Amino acid sequence: MFLKLLVVALLCFCASCFPDGAPIDACVKDRANQPNHGRHRSKPLSTSPYRVTASAVNYAPEDRITVSISGAIPFKGFFIQARSVETDEWLGGWEDTPNTTIHPECAAITHADPRNKTRATFLWRAPSKHGRVYFTGTVLKDYGTFWANLIAEAPLDQTALQILG
Repeated sequence: MFLKLLVVALLCFCASCFPDGAPIDACVKDRANQPNHGRHRSKPLSTSPYRVTASAVNYAPEDRITVSISGAIPFKGFFIQARSVETDEWLGGWEDTPNTTIHPECAAITHADPRNKTRATFLWRAPSKHGRVYFTGTVLKDYGTFWANLIAEAPLDQTALQILG
């Protein structure tokens, strides 16, 4: 009897770990961009061993922007959304990338396998207008250790720099 209960408990735990990526409800739940992993909460951003970068902030119609996650410590998962700098609404779409799942409903991309990764690179496709975008989301070291509300670093907008004389 004890063995049966143990097997059922393990199956329930494994089923709730989302080894194939964040579900679509990650887009709209109360704690946006954060996994619903029971009592586990995001670690302080200042302790993140991961770096999220974007190749640009400004875009023109149909531009492509590269977004990467890297770190010296392997990570198991991620959930990244593209958002408008002006309106904070979901924006654009993602190109198909191996071992990822795309949620076009909310301009998000997530892992599609539970394997350890030290780098992941994606290609975001801009909508048919001009604007500015930022990329935000979560990187998971494991089920209980994650950093949420990360924002991708991007090159400075050269047109916004002032020349001091």
